[in-house]
Amino acid sequence: MIRKRVYKKDKKKEGDSPPEILRTTYIFPNGDRYDGEYKHASDGSLERDGQGTHTTKDGTVYDGSWKEDKMNGTGRLVHPSGAVYEGDFINNQFHGKGKYSWPNGSRYEGEFNENRMEGEGQFMDTEGQMWTGTFRYRAAPGLRFKLNMD
Repeated sequence: MIRKRVYKKDKKKEGDSPPEILRTTYIFPNGDRYDGEYKHASDGSLERDGQGTHTTKDGTVYDGSWKEDKMNGTGRLVHPSGAVYEGDFINNQFHGKGKYSWPNGSRYEGEFNENRMEGEGQFMDTEGQMWTGTFRYRAAPGLRFKLNMD
């Protein structure tokens, strides 16, 4: 990473914990940009850690929690296509509860496992019809149509 600017906030007195929160803007050699919190790793390098926004050269934007230089915690990932994922991340993958919206208007809300829709969830198709049940990556045996009588 190339450090563009660095500033510190919330400096703590010696002996207090947690340690000071460091914030910076990085411009990567490939043109990506990171604005957010970081820490010094044991090898002396800098790692994204805390809250921050990473924007790729192609326009993909992740805004959320970082730990050990990976998307970990909750966040929002927006693709240039218009697809959006909001929810839990573990080691750069959708993992836990989340919502994924496609550019065509369909969306899934429920459980994710290693970037796959797995577990209980509901899917709204392009016609606005809601389907609920257990999802298993590309299969969803036994989905039920959810009738909305509003």
